[in-house]
Amino acid sequence: MKIVAIEEHVLPGEVKQAWTMIPGGDDGTLALNPPVIDERLADFGEGRLALMDETGIDVAVLSLTTPGLNNLWSHGIDLARRVNDRLAETVAANPTRFEALAVLPFADPDTSAQELRRAVEELGCRGAVLYGRVGEKHLDDVLFEPTFACAAALDIPLMIHPQIPQPAVRDAYYSGFGAPTDLALASFGLGWHYEAGIEFIRMVLGGVFDRHPGLQVILGHWGEVVIFYLERLVMLDRVSKLDRPFLDYVRNNLYLTASGMFSADYLQRAIDAVGPDRILFSTDYPYQYRPGGNARGFLDALTLDETNKRKFAHGNWDRLCGVA
Repeated sequence: MKIVAIEEHVLPGEVKQAWTMIPGGDDGTLALNPPVIDERLADFGEGRLALMDETGIDVAVLSLTTPGLNNLWSHGIDLARRVNDRLAETVAANPTRFEALAVLPFADPDTSAQELRRAVEELGCRGAVLYGRVGEKHLDDVLFEPTFACAAALDIPLMIHPQIPQPAVRDAYYSGFGAPTDLALASFGLGWHYEAGIEFIRMVLGGVFDRHPGLQVILGHWGEVVIFYLERLVMLDRVSKLDRPFLDYVRNNLYLTASGMFSADYLQRAIDAVGPDRILFSTDYPYQYRPGGNARGFLDALTLDETNKRKFAHGNWDRLCGVA
């Protein structure tokens, strides 16, 4: 059975250089990467393909790792084009093994929408990645409206990738244990996941899906905490005055992916929340890579019937991208 992994990361050298040279470009999370992670992020070819084969991934959907270009402001405009061109070249070199999600220069709203259209219509990208805030502006801000309108018109998905919380939040909630522990807690330990989940909730409460009812977004890590608190979140209907109940947005505008968290219990919770037609496979490479045929082993061991297993492995992604 074909497996398509939709959250597989790259980091071109020119983006890493921009992060380190432009003030504020690096959000601090580069320090989390040991040398082997840096090497795998920079590999667009044979080494990546070999590890895909080893773990059982047939197709990897490549995307720039966090924080994208969100902290580069106007410097990200030309860089977005170059990165998307590089992704398209990588896909063209191995079209049966790679697909791509575009990176966008969100600091310039109109340019972001234009680049999204170019990336999809000219380069063949399957969608694009959101990295949460740009500065203090969340995903419900008008800054993102042209991109949302464009994505809805193109009928392509946007993935909300985690970003580390802003400094004030980190100081208030994720500090006091020493620099390495503080950084880990504010990122992969917990902070990334609350941050991404809250951005989706803000999109709902900000009326993004009322203005663009067909817009589809993806949350990694089995919903970035959101689906585990649906019983409480649906109570927002008492005060939100949205067009639809909160649960409708979850079940009609949201897809969930594994991000390498290979848990049958979490998968079942995801299916209970959004249904079997809205779950997607991913390994979060290279961050969650584990040897030993881990990805295919997880899929093979699931007790899902063959129809739903196929949906999870590749069918839902193919349908979402209009290739099924």
